[in-house]
This record gives sequence, structure tokens and C-alpha cells, in this order.
Amino acid sequence: MIFDFRLQVFHTAARRLNFTRTAEELFISQPAVTRHVHELEAQLKTKLFDRSGPHLSLTAAGEVLLRYSDHIFELYRNLEFEINGLSERRNGKLRLGASTTVAQYILPPILAAFRRQYPEIELTLTIRNTEEIEHALQNKEVDIALIEGYSRNNSIRYTEFLKDEIVLVSRVNNPLARSGEIVPQQLKHIPLLLREPGSGTLEVIAHGLKSVGLKLSDLQQDMQLGSSESMKLYMLHSDSMAFLSVHAVIKELENKECTIVDVTGLTIERYFYFALPQGQPDALPELFMRFARK
Repeated sequence: MIFDFRLQVFHTAARRLNFTRTAEELFISQPAVTRHVHELEAQLKTKLFDRSGPHLSLTAAGEVLLRYSDHIFELYRNLEFEINGLSERRNGKLRLGASTTVAQYILPPILAAFRRQYPEIELTLTIRNTEEIEHALQNKEVDIALIEGYSRNNSIRYTEFLKDEIVLVSRVNNPLARSGEIVPQQLKHIPLLLREPGSGTLEVIAHGLKSVGLKLSDLQQDMQLGSSESMKLYMLHSDSMAFLSVHAVIKELENKECTIVDVTGLTIERYFYFALPQGQPDALPELFMRFARK
């Protein structure tokens, strides 16, 4: 789909707030990123980035353009998807890989809708933790993966899919959760359920804890479990708390079986990502990625 490449450069730079990372992601030079941004600023007659401080930030105009460019690229994706759908008949086999949280709580309705839309495509799904799914992608055991965490492998291209938040949850009548909020140091004395090594969720939690001066080794670990579902069921029958994706506990929150316990100063946000081998993607993985984002 044809569109102004300068807008794509701006959109990527506004998301990354780093011109070097933008250049790497778009396979252009850093001076080219700067030139495209300057041309767009000249066209709009306003500054889009504030370069005065130690870190790059968006101006008010940049925030507005980012909001509109999100909508513009969403429209482009939908337009391209529907136009292609009018002229192409799809068939074949698509091997999906997904980390456990994505597979359990995000993928099922997408897979059902995809099967209705493309019944000729045979789907298979491999479910493992993020580290294992990345290995499966590199070994060509899966065609496209949906993962969590901060992993960055140079042979894999990552594309943002869906924003997520990891929250601390407990059963509603847990005496340790009565106040509804704790300070970070209290985490050292609360029995906690954590995911296994190699889990993308565990990696993100470790990264988030650094912002409040804590390490995983500081925590009082009750048990390590291999899935969010097992952690949730254990948590609902004990006084342990668990760091879980908010997507994993939506029903339990609605049914008032569990509650979110805020940790002062701690917000753990992440994206779920599509992961593809570097290079030109095959038609079916690209089709699935467009469908899921739509």
C-alpha cells in the first residue's frame, strides 16, 4: 500500500523515541531518519520532537500527529486486507507458535474467526514459553509466533500486536490484600507465585521491578508454575499472590473472585509481539498477522 514514507518514519520514531532504533527498524540510515522528520516538520510548520533534554520526547504537535497516524495506519491495514481478500483465494498450511499467556487468553477467538474466514487454510498451534517458541521459529518448526517479553533476537523481526499490563492479584478474602495497596518493600514478605525461567512474563516482571529497586531474588517465592492458569487456580485457594496478565484474570475480576493489589510506584506494561524470521514474510503468515491486527 502506497503512503507517505515520512509519516512511517515519524510514527516509528514517535513510538521508539530513538532515531538510531528507528533507522535499524526501517533499514535506513540515521541521517535519513533525521531528514525525513525535518521535512515533515517543515511541511507542517511545527516541531514534532523536543531534543532539548537528555532524552527525545514528543511536542504537543507530535502527540497529535502520533494519535492521528495510529488511525491512518490502521485504516491502511484494513484497506489493504479487504482489497486483497476480494481477489485472492487462500489455502495451505499455517504453523503458529504462541507463548502460553497469548495462547490461552488472546488467540482462541482470533483463531476461530480466522477459520471461519479462511476454512481452506489448515492451522496448527504450538504452545511453549517465549524462549522455546523463539527457538521453534529459528528452527523453522513454526511459520509465525506470538510472544511476550523483552527478548530481542537479531534473526527475528518483532512487530507490536497488543498492549498488556501485568498486575499483582490475590483472592478477595486474602488478609494480606485488605488495604488494596502495598509499598514495594512489602513484596519481600508476601508469598508470591512466579512463572518458570524462560517465561516472557517473568522477564517482564524482572524488568519492571528494577524501577522500584527490587530484584526477583528479593521476593519471597512460594512456587514457580508453568502457566498462568495454574498460578491463578493456586492463588484462588491460598494466601499467595501472583503477578499475572490482566487478560488472564478478567473473568475472575468480574466475578469478584480475585482483586488487584496496587504496588505503589510500580506499573508493568508490555506488548505481545508477532515474531517472524528476518526477510520477506511468506504470504500466509503475513495474512494471519494482518487479520489478527484488524
